[in-house]
Amino acid sequence: MNLENKNITPLYVFLTAAFVTCLIIANVTAGRLVNFWGIVLPGAVLIFPISYIFGDVLTEVYGFRKSRLVIWLGLGANLFMAFFFLLVNALPAPVWWQNEAKSYSLVLGLAPRAVLASIVAYFVGEYLNSVVMSRMKIMTKGKFLWTRTIGSTVIGEGADTLIFITGTFAGLMNLKDLIFLIIAQYLFKVIYEVAATPLTYFIVFKIKKIEKVDIYDYGERYSPVISKEDF
Repeated sequence: MNLENKNITPLYVFLTAAFVTCLIIANVTAGRLVNFWGIVLPGAVLIFPISYIFGDVLTEVYGFRKSRLVIWLGLGANLFMAFFFLLVNALPAPVWWQNEAKSYSLVLGLAPRAVLASIVAYFVGEYLNSVVMSRMKIMTKGKFLWTRTIGSTVIGEGADTLIFITGTFAGLMNLKDLIFLIIAQYLFKVIYEVAATPLTYFIVFKIKKIEKVDIYDYGERYSPVISKEDF
């Protein structure tokens, strides 16, 4: 397989679109609480871990730089969405649509604190996930894919959950409930990733076969900043 691939292929574009789609849906559904056997979690936990699966696939197949580019694209899409949600909610509604406008604002109204926590948590979590995935691939010489998909999730999702929950809810609930919420979300996401390992294996090996590429990031400095070489 090729060790370098600078081409933007249709399959890479598809994975990028899937990643960003999962991220956007997760942000929209984050405000809807769901009850799992007595444990209350944001609805986003059903789809947000999928973005990490796509992130694992992108790093494993195309390398850290191509994954970093997608992370930045996701950040831009997130900011774009948040800006227009805030803008639309700030505009006056017709007199005959006041109740519906309140419902709309309740679902899509984004508190600045939650927006900031979400953006920081997303970027830090996805960046760490990609770095760990890339470095572990070199350490394991490309073997034992499950160790790096799970290991990267343990680090990335841990940082994401800690930053988002703390940044959004600290001071709004007691410490005991805050810690429980962090642990519950974190365990759910990690278990989700573990359960999806066979699917991740299938996708990774299928894409490697189709693309004929398998990047190892030897000598990578792992800067979070994108450069023209990423395109």
